[in-house]
Amino acid sequence: MLLELKHIYKNYRQDKIVVPVLKDINISIDEGEYVAIMGPSGSGKTTLMNIIGCLDRPTEGEYFLENESIVNYTENQLSDLRLKTLGFVFQSFNLLPKQTALDNVALPLSYAGVPVKKRRQIAFQTLQRVGLEDRVNFKPSQLSGGQQQRVAIARALVNNPKIILADEPTGALDSKSGTQVMKLFERLNEEGVTVIMITHDANIAGHAKKVLRILDGEIADDSQEGGQML
Repeated sequence: MLLELKHIYKNYRQDKIVVPVLKDINISIDEGEYVAIMGPSGSGKTTLMNIIGCLDRPTEGEYFLENESIVNYTENQLSDLRLKTLGFVFQSFNLLPKQTALDNVALPLSYAGVPVKKRRQIAFQTLQRVGLEDRVNFKPSQLSGGQQQRVAIARALVNNPKIILADEPTGALDSKSGTQVMKLFERLNEEGVTVIMITHDANIAGHAKKVLRILDGEIADDSQEGGQML
């Protein structure tokens, strides 16, 4: 078992009112799986992704990553997990506009203390992996939306994380670019990368091998395989 959430609750406070967002979430994901978490706006899917990605903490419940409970980890320990174990891909790419594709991809390696020459080599190899070896010196403004998202995927991959978390990764792309990005995720999963994708789009969720539906903060159905509703 790579990842397991047990009885996860997440509440927020608005003044004196407690607003429940996640309610008794129980999910488990094995290494090498490709899972889509699908739900409409306001369903709690992004909050769930933030907890899985160690960007937020649950109000209650247990989170096991590689069979180790991490709910009481310090901020430094969580930061280390985000650096080495988790890779993030966002709808808005989140690239540094003044940096080249190579420098954007190399950024996590600099945080990890990898020497400059080595990190540029690794960043180039990772850009090759997503088919952008001819765009290494281009800045984001010189790239199409689909190319920018592939740079973001390369950045997520560069530290060889166990899990890639993708939040609406095709939301800012045209249909052709979106299809290319989804094919890239499929290929990476075939190479052994565990992919967890957050989406509101059933067509995008259909690319995953398993679909978890979340509605009003609860998992509505976790018995789907191959992107198909059972």
